[in-house]
Amino acid sequence: MGAYAAAYERSIADPTRFWGLAARDIRWLVPPDRVLDDGAPPFYRWFTGGELNTCDNALDRHVEEGRGEQAALIYDSPVTGTVRTFSYRELTDLVARFAGALRAQGVDRGDRVVIYLPMIPEAVVAMLACARLGAVHSVVFGGFAAQELAVRIDHARPKAVVSASCGIEGGRIVPYKPLLDKALDLARHKVERCVIRQRPQLHADLVRPRDVEWDEAVESAEPAECVAVAATDPLYILYTSGTTGRPKGVVRDNGGHAVALRWSMENVFGVGPGDVFWAASDVGWVVGHSYIVYAPLLTGCTTVLYEGKPVGTPDAGAFWRVAAEHRVKTLFTAPTAIRAIKKEDPDGALLAGHDLSALDTLFLAGERLDPDTYRWASRMLDRPVVDHWWQTETGWPIVANPRGLEPLPVKPGSPSVPVPGYDVRVLGPDGEPLPPGEDGEIAIRLPLPPGTLPTLWQDDERFVESYLTRYPGHYLTGDGGHIDEDGYVWVMGRTDDVVNVAGHRLSTGTMEEVIAAHPAVAECAVIGVRDALKGQVPRGLVVLKSGVLAEEGELAAELVGMVRDQVGPVAALKEITVVAALPKTRSGKILRGVMRGIADGREVPVPSTIEDPEVLESLRPVLRREG
Repeated sequence: MGAYAAAYERSIADPTRFWGLAARDIRWLVPPDRVLDDGAPPFYRWFTGGELNTCDNALDRHVEEGRGEQAALIYDSPVTGTVRTFSYRELTDLVARFAGALRAQGVDRGDRVVIYLPMIPEAVVAMLACARLGAVHSVVFGGFAAQELAVRIDHARPKAVVSASCGIEGGRIVPYKPLLDKALDLARHKVERCVIRQRPQLHADLVRPRDVEWDEAVESAEPAECVAVAATDPLYILYTSGTTGRPKGVVRDNGGHAVALRWSMENVFGVGPGDVFWAASDVGWVVGHSYIVYAPLLTGCTTVLYEGKPVGTPDAGAFWRVAAEHRVKTLFTAPTAIRAIKKEDPDGALLAGHDLSALDTLFLAGERLDPDTYRWASRMLDRPVVDHWWQTETGWPIVANPRGLEPLPVKPGSPSVPVPGYDVRVLGPDGEPLPPGEDGEIAIRLPLPPGTLPTLWQDDERFVESYLTRYPGHYLTGDGGHIDEDGYVWVMGRTDDVVNVAGHRLSTGTMEEVIAAHPAVAECAVIGVRDALKGQVPRGLVVLKSGVLAEEGELAAELVGMVRDQVGPVAALKEITVVAALPKTRSGKILRGVMRGIADGREVPVPSTIEDPEVLESLRPVLRREG
């Protein structure tokens, strides 16, 4: 039995022993008296009775154990022309001082703090400072609309908000303070204090005495020591992207989170203390929480905080520059970022001149990795490209190729195998497991492993209703797919990304996989639209690679033929349109549901997470077949 299979079997057969051993890598102030508390299913708690501090494990212990002068955080900002490195000792001092500043503003253990910051070092400092105090942070993606920010403020009811005068999107300055002021006016909950980081690019007007400048607050503050919290106390609340109306705040606890993320770094990502790890994401998303801030620092790695884009800051070689300059061992980003680079630089010319000898692995997640993008990245980088799949709710990978345990053969299109701790099943409508190769709903048998959501913020009932009711004893992921004969999981997309053509349920992901393999296609989306005869029919939208000239009718016919050959005539795909761009969220997810609603003639709310509203507006006539 290989190392992966042995570890997986142990984790499912005896999770208490498996995670109890993993917990030895965490510094406990009081050791837990129970590893798994299963006394009140479906609510399971990990490491009850234990006390720790997450900031202590991420910073202080490394200084005490001799890593004080090692780089903890590298801030690389092409939009401001700044590169700055913080050692573990320096970052610990900054965090302790800002924790003291928050305490002076009235923040204490259990209080909530909303963090509304761009990708600057202060975002990391503020998150860790909250953890140091035992306060609960709720990071809201920088630049979110005022109404969305107000909804989150009302739900989390924070004692304080930490923000900045502005963010920088590409070459555009985005004023944050007017958005924050409007959100505070809209919110029913009244925030006592706002700490504002003034950036040199834009000075914000403050509302005294509510508002205080970051530098003022820190200057007079006494450094704060780490506060002991229960392992089951909340570390943060993260609202799932696109939340409107009734918020859905994913809760992460302190103990299970620290154990799971620390374990994942060495066993899934294959990195250890001293390695340089770069998650090219945003602190506003779960990837930023888990793999920009907490997991690398819990492990004693050097983490990279990048304020820029994969293209345009200044070009499609930006990622390769950052990886080369900082000797990155593991790069983690979204397939969308790689597709954007591929579109601008299909031949990889901008790789030239960058020394990527330190780069060991490229990890991709956040959406389905199509085989063509996988093959392009593998060919250009000539090193492992690893797909993996997880969710905001789980906080760390569900399915992955476990590079640290045992690198497994890659199957393009599959994120590989269930990670130890996750008992992944594919269920049919009756709740019974389906045979290999048969598509169904992907669920995880309870209990979920440490680090996953124990509940939703102040809403146990909705937690059960949303995730645990459909298949009793299982967590419903909301994704569909199958498990093959070798145990590899194939995630074909959200269960609503299915086209029901004359009674045949077909995955849009399967059709997209075929279309994306065409050499002219940079990226694509397939949506199901209403049809009077067949109920639904698929429509395809494709973006061409940079510099590719193709006659649309001929290309569409070729793509339709490919889908017919590889999926079958039942797919009924007959319409494919070439477009300039696809509408996406800021985290890179294509807004298929929104496009489907527009095509069906429905009034669909545009999510606050949209990257560029103009892209969606330009597509409305196409989707509605106007003109």
